[in-house]
Amino acid sequence: MLVSGRISEFTIPDLISRFQPDLIFSEGWGEENDAAWKQEFIGKQVKESGIPHIYWAVEDPHFTLDFSLPLIVRMKPDFVFTLSEPLINFYKKLGIRAAHLDFGFEPSIHHPSSDSEYSCSVAVVANAYPHVLKQSPNHYRNISLQTLIKPLLKENIRVDFWGQDWDKMGDVLGVDIPKNWIHGYLPYREAYKIYNSSQIIIGPQNYKSQVTQRTYEILGSGGFLLTSDTPGVRDLFQHGEDLVVSASEEQTIELVRYYLDHPEECKKISKQGHQTVSKHSYQNRAKQVIQIILDEGILK
Repeated sequence: MLVSGRISEFTIPDLISRFQPDLIFSEGWGEENDAAWKQEFIGKQVKESGIPHIYWAVEDPHFTLDFSLPLIVRMKPDFVFTLSEPLINFYKKLGIRAAHLDFGFEPSIHHPSSDSEYSCSVAVVANAYPHVLKQSPNHYRNISLQTLIKPLLKENIRVDFWGQDWDKMGDVLGVDIPKNWIHGYLPYREAYKIYNSSQIIIGPQNYKSQVTQRTYEILGSGGFLLTSDTPGVRDLFQHGEDLVVSASEEQTIELVRYYLDHPEECKKISKQGHQTVSKHSYQNRAKQVIQIILDEGILK
């Protein structure tokens, strides 16, 4: 496997010539594909190579119309995987071959460990996205934050925050986060140390029907996760066995107070959660991708 890194119209033919891949896999929204002209030349040059091209629409469903679909139209991949299972038929009706592919976790990055530097009682590791939440007040992430984080702030239960823009969330949450609770940007490869060094990890969800990548990564790191009570979470994990879920502000406070007083129960649940999540590794996701595109006749 070769990861391209930042690309230009001159690097793609060279990468293909040197590595001679059997499959080209693009995903998401980043510097490599954030402009229409980049998407067009990626599509053109990959198509000229004759190598099957897969796109994973990890911005679905919130940015499907704004980003995923325009990119797919310009890039013209041979097959699309989407995070949102209900969008499969949407794509197929447009003549776009598609299937569902969920997030997962990479065990070499997210695994049990401990680091006293990050030890705390309750932690959040996530970017805040205040601009998105203000533009889309009905986004489920808003509900999740109001249920999981706001009540703890109101009760002055300390929560340590890692990630960007939590200092700008006063208007969204209706309560300011104390400055000394906010720690700012955290390198991606450091996150696992917080997940398994904190007694409780609060993990907001973005949608009712699917789970965030961080859900898998927290459990894969051996963390004790408190998240929103959604069908997406319930379909994959068991409340009180793999993680715990909250459906209200009152329940969040009750759960946090209970589990802060019962650390041995946290350890038991996080151990089971780590075992349950093991089947969601990216190695298994890769096997799923290969099987689907073999069945679809894209790889032979």
